[in-house]
Amino acid sequence: MQSRIFFDIHTHTTYSHGKGSIADNAAAASAAGLERLGISDHGPGSFSYGIDMRRIPDMRRDIEACREKYPDLKIELGVEANIINPDGSLDIGKEAQKLFDYIIAGYHYSYLGKKPLKGIAVVVGGWLFRKGITSAQHARNYNTDFMVNTILANKIDIVSHPGDKLAFDIDAIARACEQTDTIMEINDRHHCLTVDGIKTAMKYDVRFILSSDAHTSAAVGNVEKAWERAIQAELDLSRIINLRKEQ
Repeated sequence: MQSRIFFDIHTHTTYSHGKGSIADNAAAASAAGLERLGISDHGPGSFSYGIDMRRIPDMRRDIEACREKYPDLKIELGVEANIINPDGSLDIGKEAQKLFDYIIAGYHYSYLGKKPLKGIAVVVGGWLFRKGITSAQHARNYNTDFMVNTILANKIDIVSHPGDKLAFDIDAIARACEQTDTIMEINDRHHCLTVDGIKTAMKYDVRFILSSDAHTSAAVGNVEKAWERAIQAELDLSRIINLRKEQ
């Protein structure tokens, strides 16, 4: 008995900073035998590569053309919104969220939020943390609070690569995801959830998803590293929503 993913809904295109078009990702998903593909480019708050909200009709037209070409592939339009504002708001407002089929949200350095000076301090602390220069423990509570506040204040479907870039309390984030039925991502491109992060989140009644976070069409459906971390953590595979057992 083998298992494989049958959908990948965290992929990027040239509408943000991916390298391939929606058509390229659709072709790759179809060739990989996927049944569902999600286009989830970065939210407009990313100052270097966020989507232009005026181009959403263009994205919808591209998706519709691909649906006609690949009738067996369900293609949806999502977004990877940015988390940082301490009040729990995203860079996609409540009304604008209705333009998308689903919402992924995660922390990214490219968005400084409503308090840019504090945002810069968070980014610097995160960079020092990633370089091993500091443990960034002084910022851990703040970082965790803005993540938890955002999960509780919005209807987020998936929280992307939780624990990446900054020091976070995964226990508190998993608890918020349990409360809101938010899916926790095991991201192939990033290292999060880590094995330890998965083990921590497993204590709560949360579901997981394996995502490629593809920035090239060749990476669509590729979740090998995420899969390995799930196995190492001894995660009950029935909790991974896009995994299917096959003979």
